[in-house]
Amino acid sequence: MPERLSSGDLIPPIKKAPMKFPKVTVVLVCAALLFVLWEQTREQPEPVDASRLSNLRANPVQLSAAVDWIVTQIPQFCSDATGEAEGASAHLDCVEKADARTSSCRRMLYDRFPAVVASESVFRDVSLTAMECLVPRPGLVG
Repeated sequence: MPERLSSGDLIPPIKKAPMKFPKVTVVLVCAALLFVLWEQTREQPEPVDASRLSNLRANPVQLSAAVDWIVTQIPQFCSDATGEAEGASAHLDCVEKADARTSSCRRMLYDRFPAVVASESVFRDVSLTAMECLVPRPGLVG
């Protein structure tokens, strides 16, 4: 009786090349970790106080600082929009949705407005645009 062949005999073994060490990936991951560490340890700028925004013609602010202050006002915007006090279900839902829209609203504001806010009218426009983006109120015409 002839000898039976196994499937290993019919298919020659494939020699695999040794896996290369992912140098580029390791370098990119290390760079990302270093950036995160640097970001965490660097001195954070002081938050903008509302009084800092009162005389913009004499003391202009960076758009990013104005937007940072506006974003801190989300709970108040939601109280106004929902008519609910902080902690109420509708208010918490509003704040959660506004927080989720923050980064896209920031990008839109940075694209639409000048880098320096030097007048009350520009600050008003930035504020109203941000409020509408963060906490849209259906039925209102802007």
